Order: sequence, then structure tokens, then C-alpha cells
Amino acid sequence: MLLQDKQTGVLVEVMDTEELINPMRDKIKGRVQEGQEEQLPEEIGKDTLIFPSGEELPRCWRDADYRSA
Repeated sequence: MLLQDKQTGVLVEVMDTEELINPMRDKIKGRVQEGQEEQLPEEIGKDTLIFPSGEELPRCWRDADYRSA
């Protein structure tokens, strides 16, 4: 799955989808898609990522207390 960095617009390949949808994790392992060489996976904060369409990630993926008001 590909997501996009909010600040730079660079695409990020998500290495583990389960990690992405787990609200207890605030970071994921991702591979920045920049340049011709494949980049090494790195820790990336979920709060810096959006879908390539510009939509925010669902709150239930980012916040363990998403059901609370």
C-alpha cells in the first residue's frame, strides 16, 4: 500500500498493513519512494501520512480511544 507524506508529497510504501491499522502504534515501517534506488525501511509517524488522494488516515487507525468523545 502506498501513502503520501503530508509535508513533502513523497510516496511511502507501507511494509506492514497490520501495523498501519493498529491504533496502538503511532509509527509504521515504511519505504520512501524517492530516487531510482530502493530505500531502506524506516520508522515513519502515522500523523505525517495521508492517502495519495489527500484524505487523512481514519481516526480508528491513529487513536486507540477513537470511540471516546
